[in-house]
Amino acid sequence: MRILVIERDREVALKILAYFEARGHQLDTIGDGIAGLHFAASNGYDAVILDWMLPRMEGPEVLRRLRLNHGVSVPVVMLAAKVALSDKIIAFRSGADDYVTKPFELPELEVRLEALVSRTEGRVTRRRLLIGELTLDLRTLEATRAGKRLHLYPACRKLLEALMRASPAAVTRRQLEHTLWGDDLPDGDLLRSQMSSLRRSIDGPFEEKMIQTLPRVGYRLIPPSRPMPPPRGREAL
Repeated sequence: MRILVIERDREVALKILAYFEARGHQLDTIGDGIAGLHFAASNGYDAVILDWMLPRMEGPEVLRRLRLNHGVSVPVVMLAAKVALSDKIIAFRSGADDYVTKPFELPELEVRLEALVSRTEGRVTRRRLLIGELTLDLRTLEATRAGKRLHLYPACRKLLEALMRASPAAVTRRQLEHTLWGDDLPDGDLLRSQMSSLRRSIDGPFEEKMIQTLPRVGYRLIPPSRPMPPPRGREAL
């Protein structure tokens, strides 16, 4: 499973991370409500573990916006030290699929997530993004263009997913930087380097380019205007 953990307590988040990664799952961890909402809405996770008491935006509000504003139906387990029935009602009315009180046992959290994902697989249909002959499978993380499998580093895959979800609209530089690094932005223009790598994979072997740079704005991914030619072979020197 690809799991997003939105948890303010770093120690709790690291324990969840170590436990699930040891069992073959892929995890991202975020300690902030607004950043967590962005990651949950922009990436194709199989499940989200969401803390209630988050900085900048609490869990129930994150969940409400994820469901109503972004239309994301990913299974969400709410974590909270709150045990009152009224709090559980708030969580479920916000869109939670399950509610786990702290402290909790990690094996129980795992089986709850597995049960939720198993039940929702049949009704979650958008697990594959398609723009022209460019595809990205959100479950296998495999990308292809015109039937050719593309090698993408994890950062490039995240950028591609963000561009495909927005296509043909533009995605700003700030949005793409946030996709990769959240609020902890690196020094220098590393986004340009990552976009160059993505271009080499997506557009390099093909005549028609799909990634466009919008000066002082960002980037966008556009469908090809005609059927795509096969990849070019090595040209004679």
